[in-house]
Amino acid sequence: MDVNRSIWAWLRLMGGAGILALVMWRLGTGAFLDGLRVLDAGALLAALGIGAATTLLSAWRWCLVARGLGMRLTLKDATADYYQALFLNAALPGGILGDVGRAVRHGKGEGDLGRGVRAVVLERTAGQIVLLLVGVAVLVSVPSPVFDLLAAHGPLAAAVAGGVAMAGIGIFLGLRRLRAGRSKAAGAARTGMSEIRAGLLSRRNGPGVLLASAAVLAGHLATFMVAARAAGSAASLVELAPLLLLALIAMGLPVNIGGWGPREGVMAWAFGAAGLSAAQGLTIAVAYGILAFVAAAPGAAVLVARLVARRVEQTAPQPRPVQNPAPAMAAVPVVVPVPVTRTIPALVRVGARQPAYSGGVTA
Repeated sequence: MDVNRSIWAWLRLMGGAGILALVMWRLGTGAFLDGLRVLDAGALLAALGIGAATTLLSAWRWCLVARGLGMRLTLKDATADYYQALFLNAALPGGILGDVGRAVRHGKGEGDLGRGVRAVVLERTAGQIVLLLVGVAVLVSVPSPVFDLLAAHGPLAAAVAGGVAMAGIGIFLGLRRLRAGRSKAAGAARTGMSEIRAGLLSRRNGPGVLLASAAVLAGHLATFMVAARAAGSAASLVELAPLLLLALIAMGLPVNIGGWGPREGVMAWAFGAAGLSAAQGLTIAVAYGILAFVAAAPGAAVLVARLVARRVEQTAPQPRPVQNPAPAMAAVPVVVPVPVTRTIPALVRVGARQPAYSGGVTA
């Protein structure tokens, strides 16, 4: 099992690296390096501000889901954990290690690791579902390279859409049938469905989760627009929205290096297919990657602060347990013997002379 995971991890890294190498081979390194040169202090500050808002909204969404599952999670702790997770996702290969860390941290803190992991999975799934719904709606309604492809291959696109819909219906019906059983899998299915209802679809949580997810998506698009303007693109949001949403969807593919790879490839292709410059698309993608990393940079401060606090806690001298002193022994009372006197009665004889009484004679 561990071997399979290691192979899959290496394949993911090699896939992301391969996409980056192919894009730079086709477009050169100049467009890639331009993504670093075009950013100024204003763009970096804008990324920090947008990142703060989106992180706070994401943490709030996590709180809603976790509380729906019966777990305690304050907005302060959720924000700190989310910042740390975003930084680790951006700094480490794979793009999910930070989320794994916050799930484990919260689950262990609450004494229910499985539920903590499921809360994070549901929270991230909610964001991805909103992204997919908005992305599909925009891509099929606004002129874009994807719209042109769908128009050119209408029957094939309809067949694919129908297959996806049928698969979704089949999965739903299978889960409903599975829930009626008494097996362990049936119990897991019932638990999963009940947690989805409580965490995502309830009247109490559903509107907040939807609002937070839509606002977070708007923040990601705003960051992309900052990158596009920094790269010199004068296209409007209506023109860029389908391309940017396509890049965001591509970032969810499990073949990347800290989010890099599919985003750059899709942006280069989409801009070229839309009649814009493919090199500019790559520059915007690189600039967005840098801005996203800057937006997650406060997570490094959270991580360092926690490591220092843990180190101080481990090196601090442990107070010695207070030992109860031996109980003081009560003083042994000194018994002073009192002389006992016995009175010997005098023998009284008839006619005998009796001695004068002196109070008794000590024997």
